[in-house]
Amino acid sequence: MDRVRDPRPQLESLIPYSAKDVRADVVLASNEHPANLPSEIVDWLATRLDRFAFNRYPAPLADDLRALIAEANGLEPGNVLVGNGGDEIIFDLMLAWGGPGRRILDMPPTFAMYAIDAQATETEVVCIPRLPDFSVDADKVVERVAEGDIDMVIVANPNNPTGNLVPETFLIDLLNATDALVLVDEAYFEFSRHTMRPHMERHPNLAILRTFSKAFSLAGLRVGYLLGHEDVVRELTKVRQPYSVNAFSQWVAGKVFRERVVFQQAIRDLMRTRDTVIHNLSEMDGVEVFPSEANFVMFRVEHAPALWRDLLHNHSVLIRDFSRTPGLADCLRVTIGSEDDIQRFLDAVRDVLAARRASQFMTNGAVSRTAEGEEVAY
Repeated sequence: MDRVRDPRPQLESLIPYSAKDVRADVVLASNEHPANLPSEIVDWLATRLDRFAFNRYPAPLADDLRALIAEANGLEPGNVLVGNGGDEIIFDLMLAWGGPGRRILDMPPTFAMYAIDAQATETEVVCIPRLPDFSVDADKVVERVAEGDIDMVIVANPNNPTGNLVPETFLIDLLNATDALVLVDEAYFEFSRHTMRPHMERHPNLAILRTFSKAFSLAGLRVGYLLGHEDVVRELTKVRQPYSVNAFSQWVAGKVFRERVVFQQAIRDLMRTRDTVIHNLSEMDGVEVFPSEANFVMFRVEHAPALWRDLLHNHSVLIRDFSRTPGLADCLRVTIGSEDDIQRFLDAVRDVLAARRASQFMTNGAVSRTAEGEEVAY
């Protein structure tokens, strides 16, 4: 045959998640930790690497790692599912609670993979857009789930890319209003320190998603985990891929989790740098900055795509452009990186905005004549 059969027609309108490999000297686009693993952990791994069994399949459910996570959260291993990053778990949730004839409730603007995975699994998406300040429209959400036809609700907390938290009272009202599975995505929990974990015993429909990719410098190894009722975890094991979390990732994540206290100072430093970024951007004319409880800051500026291009091409600083995302017109997001990278970012933004103002002055400056006939630009 000289052709290949068409894929499922439902994929025709599906736009894949954009994870472009754009190179720059300063990369502040993907909410990664700016530092590699602490040297003491790297050294510990290196001295044992020659004994690592690369030839053996990994533990199917990452039992050692899930036991560590369960103990730290006051749970049983059966309440934990480890995945190939949080993304795999989100997709597994769509396979188990979504699908044809099923509905999820989404609150955009938020993490794009919720809607993308829903479309890929032919899950209907019911959207309740966020309010202009990016808070959830709590009354509408609770009212909508009370109709009884929603199968899963996803709430990012803090929200990505806006950085804000939802009130805990809203989440409790939501859990009380529905038997739908409510996933609270706590990918940035280590920065916000807000969690719904204390409410799990009272709400079997609550599941919590976390990751090693942000606060623990393991974005390259792809390890995430879900906390939930054992019945929820059991259903997810029916749809997850076998051996989806490789043995090396399990081993490193286990060591990192046991030594997680060594990351606390770096997390505090990133939070202080985040406050510095918010303060400095807020002082710039024409920049609107939004509060954040994560390791990134979103801001709005006129002609945001042009600013993004200038930062990349003229200053080799890469941030994330959300200006074409519905509800996020002229918005950009910067990851909190090292102090040096953040200073370079701030200096670059100042330079671009100053050049923009100078150009506007030259273009729009009116000319008048003094009584002596001199031309004066202003």
